[in-house]
Amino acid sequence: MLLELLRDALPNGETLPKSHYDAKNMLQGLGLGYISIHACKYDCVLYWGEFKDRQECPQCGTSRWKIEKGKGKKIPHKVLRYFPLKPRLQRLFMSKKTSTDMRWHKETYLDETNVLRHPVDSEAWKEFDKNHTWFAQEPRNIRLGLATDGFNPFGNMSTNYSMWPVILFPYNLPPWKCFTDPFMMMSLLIPGPQAPGKDIDVYLRPLVDELKELWSDGVETFDASTGECFKMHAAVLWTINDFPAYANLSGWSTKGYMACPTCNKDALSQKV
Repeated sequence: MLLELLRDALPNGETLPKSHYDAKNMLQGLGLGYISIHACKYDCVLYWGEFKDRQECPQCGTSRWKIEKGKGKKIPHKVLRYFPLKPRLQRLFMSKKTSTDMRWHKETYLDETNVLRHPVDSEAWKEFDKNHTWFAQEPRNIRLGLATDGFNPFGNMSTNYSMWPVILFPYNLPPWKCFTDPFMMMSLLIPGPQAPGKDIDVYLRPLVDELKELWSDGVETFDASTGECFKMHAAVLWTINDFPAYANLSGWSTKGYMACPTCNKDALSQKV
């Protein structure tokens, strides 16, 4: 109804979508849509892939659906929103300016000894290039950072709810663009009400599977700056988290004895 009202208010020739359904289809065509994936009530599995048609959890046996008496529509216990990564990475090369910036780390950046201004200066980046020369030979192959943490979407601290977005950053870009809003890509929106904890790997599976495809097979991509297609690959080099979220993502306990993931079993612990 709101869209119809806005269409009447706009001058002739407007191109506003006629309905919410048309607006969603437009976003899907731009690579901005998402896929709804049902999840087990207790975070055992996603009803996706080999479990797509299951009506109960293959591990705990819990029904996929909430019990809604007197209603015909089935409602899942949890829904993961997954934003496919490939079309969003391809869109980075649809603009000549952005496409050129995606090669900044190779063609424009000036390397200076003992100066760290961009991830390309880091030992991790250089070691990665050394171990995977085929990846480094194509400067348009994308190096990603991944960040995740929980937040309360209701803005009310008395409400106990934790939702976890998973956001990716393309590090090919210049440092003044890497972490700006237009280039932040939300890949997953993990539902609450509790934090996924050690079961976060269940929710990361769609993203991990797509990253595996981007690493091994790549995806055909059009580069607007050169007017030609190339095979684009991608890899996650870093994760960005606070220590509690780091524990969930890595599977390493970050509290108590041997709390430091870097020191590992060689941690020096002292009772204070």
